Amino acid sequence: MMEQVIENCGRVPGYVTADAGYFSERNLACASRLGIDAYIPMKREKHGPQSPEVRGCPPEAMTPKERMQRKLMTREGRERYARRKAVAEPPFGQIKQARGFRQFLLRGLEQVCGEWALICLTHNLLKLHRAAIA
Repeated sequence: MMEQVIENCGRVPGYVTADAGYFSERNLACASRLGIDAYIPMKREKHGPQSPEVRGCPPEAMTPKERMQRKLMTREGRERYARRKAVAEPPFGQIKQARGFRQFLLRGLEQVCGEWALICLTHNLLKLHRAAIA
């Protein structure tokens, strides 16, 4: 997916955030190879009190999992991952709740990709239309 972002945008993003389902040492290595700073938790974060913020240089003997867990506990890590809730999640909620899109009507990868592209296109056109009349 990161390679597709680079191909579509013509440049490498400074950092990427993803939900816990994308965590793997392979994905971390791929991001590092591409020069992307990744923020991917190992498991779903619970609501409520957060663990204390960490500071300073990480120990050298940490595993990739431990490094990522520590990175997400830094102030920068928390701020960057928190932006994900404001940027990545709302469009899916709007498409599901306001537009009532709950399942694909077509079958097969190619047809589902086309249907999803149409849903995204209409979502973005509605946003542009509302911005123009506001």
